[in-house]
Amino acid sequence: MAAISREEVAHLARLSRLAVTEEELDQFAGQLDVILQSVARVGEVAAEDIPPTSHSVPLTNVYREDVPTPSLAQEAALSGAPDAYEGRFRVPRILDEED
Repeated sequence: MAAISREEVAHLARLSRLAVTEEELDQFAGQLDVILQSVARVGEVAAEDIPPTSHSVPLTNVYREDVPTPSLAQEAALSGAPDAYEGRFRVPRILDEED
């Protein structure tokens, strides 16, 4: 017996605001049934003694020490700018200010 009926597919299509033909109802019912059976099979495989995982291999974050280092001087950073004003990059205005 199918896990999902044509009526359920039609209901889901209405909720999703999808226009579905009669032929598509049968097609989608079959496809959704295969998907639900596959998910059920995965559920059967899960054993109680195996903890759930999100990755197949353990992941660890690698952090470096947060050590302050000398940074680029303002003049050097602005040296390649096509236009600079008062120690900042100057760019063309793209939005008008609202009054």
